[in-house]
Amino acid sequence: MAILRNSEIRELSSEELEDKLSQLQGDMMKIRGVLASGGIPEHVGRMRETRRTIARIETYKTTQAKASKDQKPGITQKK
Repeated sequence: MAILRNSEIRELSSEELEDKLSQLQGDMMKIRGVLASGGIPEHVGRMRETRRTIARIETYKTTQAKASKDQKPGITQKK
């Protein structure tokens, strides 16, 4: 799986984000399994790339949750 940039993450729907996240977590489990058995992963830099992409998705989801929580219907924000 390729790196997802922030702009690409913002374009995805919540279902697509969940799907990508589960795929990336599955990839991490495979890489960790290879390392635990004493092997060398097929793509050495893939672990770091995958870990960072997971963090990007989690950060975006947290930011969206906070934004939706802060915006209550019928209440205007004072600036």
